[in-house]
Amino acid sequence: MKKLILLLVIIICSCSKTTSEIQEKKEIIAIMKQQETDWSDNNIEGFMEGYWKSDSLKFYGSSGITYGWQKTLDNYKKSYPTKDHTGTLKFKINSMAKIEHNSYYVMGEYHLTRTKGNADGVFMIIFKKINGEWKIIADTSC
Repeated sequence: MKKLILLLVIIICSCSKTTSEIQEKKEIIAIMKQQETDWSDNNIEGFMEGYWKSDSLKFYGSSGITYGWQKTLDNYKKSYPTKDHTGTLKFKINSMAKIEHNSYYVMGEYHLTRTKGNADGVFMIIFKKINGEWKIIADTSC
């Protein structure tokens, strides 16, 4: 009887973990969907709501590493000053996995459709749950 109870507890815990991870992934995808919308509306500040508002945020792109939320925002605004520059953003998620408790990596592709000329690239971002919210703490895009 004790073995049966132990087995049931293990099954329930593993089902709960799976359900929890599915929910966490849905929450992260929802953030990325909102980012697509905000970017496509030329709302870079809204797009940046998905990022950790901290000087410890790391963004690694073609011009090297940038530290900090404000500097990342400033760089985006400088590089994408108008709707013609931001265009319409679509993400394609190729892989998403839990790294540790409250942390996931997301690997994928981005596609910008714009009158100024389309742009495509790849990314790997790390989400961490901070104060109950999923935030990007590191981004490598090129």
